[in-house]
Amino acid sequence: MMVGRVPVVDGRGAGHGWCLRVAAVAVGVVLAAAMLVGCGSGAPGRVVLIFDTDTDAVDQLRTAATDCSQVSGGRYTIEQRTQPSRNTDDNRLYLARRLAVQDTGLDIMELDDIWTAEFAQAGWILPYPPEVARQVEQGTLPVPLGTATYQGRLYAAPLNTAMQLLWYRKDLVPEPPKTWDEMIQMAEGLAARGLPHYIEVQGARYEGLTVWFNTLLASAGGEIVSENGDVRVARGDAARRAVGVMARVATSSAADPSLSLSHEDETRLAMQEGRAAFEVNYPFVYASMSEAGGGAFIDAQGRPTRQDTGRHVGDVFGWAAYPSVVAGRPASVTVGGHNLGVSATSRHPAEAFEAVQCLRNRDNQLRYAVAVQRLPTLGALYGDPALLTRYPAWREIRGSLDRASVRPKTPAYKNISIVVSELLNPPARINPNTVVDQLSDQITKAITSQGLVP
Repeated sequence: MMVGRVPVVDGRGAGHGWCLRVAAVAVGVVLAAAMLVGCGSGAPGRVVLIFDTDTDAVDQLRTAATDCSQVSGGRYTIEQRTQPSRNTDDNRLYLARRLAVQDTGLDIMELDDIWTAEFAQAGWILPYPPEVARQVEQGTLPVPLGTATYQGRLYAAPLNTAMQLLWYRKDLVPEPPKTWDEMIQMAEGLAARGLPHYIEVQGARYEGLTVWFNTLLASAGGEIVSENGDVRVARGDAARRAVGVMARVATSSAADPSLSLSHEDETRLAMQEGRAAFEVNYPFVYASMSEAGGGAFIDAQGRPTRQDTGRHVGDVFGWAAYPSVVAGRPASVTVGGHNLGVSATSRHPAEAFEAVQCLRNRDNQLRYAVAVQRLPTLGALYGDPALLTRYPAWREIRGSLDRASVRPKTPAYKNISIVVSELLNPPARINPNTVVDQLSDQITKAITSQGLVP
């Protein structure tokens, strides 16, 4: 991977892109605009910024691009383009291939928050100039902001975030469990009575399983890897606590038989169809439950039924903070989401940095949150009436974001995720006495790309 100076060949000289990056990074947006003239950017015609986004929220992002173009007063036009796949890994490769060959057709990119370290280390995205970084940091929630930094510098601007809550059946469990141990006990009690009792989690061999482990590990006081690459998963008993919870869930009567194949949608459907009493999942499930008419209910014989009772979804499905691993210690839920990065090969970095601030401003983040269930990263929005109406669980969401955790900030994260999901699937076969040492060994190899295809 190339780090630092990356020459751009675009017909105006190999040093042109480097000149732009010096202008944008070393001096800041205002001075950069002046230096652009000296770098030969005064080509005739309007400045067009290509805004490359994923496949979700396309309409809202396109509207934001149009609005922000108008706000610029004609200095630039933002053209929204959609990445080719709904699969995150495919889009990572798509962007990496374009950036690796110095493609100048990218200006602003919507990036999964786990890509920051990899793209920054490779020199594919520019660090934010200090003045712009201060503006991005102002009012942004600290944990989502942490996903946009690498080695002390801001390389992206948080656009939206995501985290999980506990969802439970209020007609089966009057009060939500506060810990995983308590939830397992409750579920086993329901099973003994012949009632819906499954605990739904994301146990398939994919990123969701890694997120489950990372949340449990962080909630127990541990971490997988430090930002300087130090493997910490084997230190203390936090990792053993985490895998112990996973093994207990998977081997108890609370386990759905399809646990090792479950993604977010499978867990959501199990809850809606009346087979589960608990699930850990993202806030989008509330809208889905509402559209399903409140999901399933329990009849007089304790059997699930879809008969319409006229009750609201909130009468049956409750929400609470993610269960703790250690009693009395709130969980540290792993955040997800998307950030905005500026391509290192952009011909217009000063304008791109300016446009980013508009694309993620209050109005646009509120639009994304209300229309397509993308949680905002601006703390002030958690008091907005439109947001509170859309997210009845906003208090639990806001509190969880304050104490949330991030996934390892390392260029080797993809390799780490593959290792974790391979070793911990199926969860029912986890041996807490041996798997932690295996994790430590395999993660160390993953960081150095031993035995894995990056």
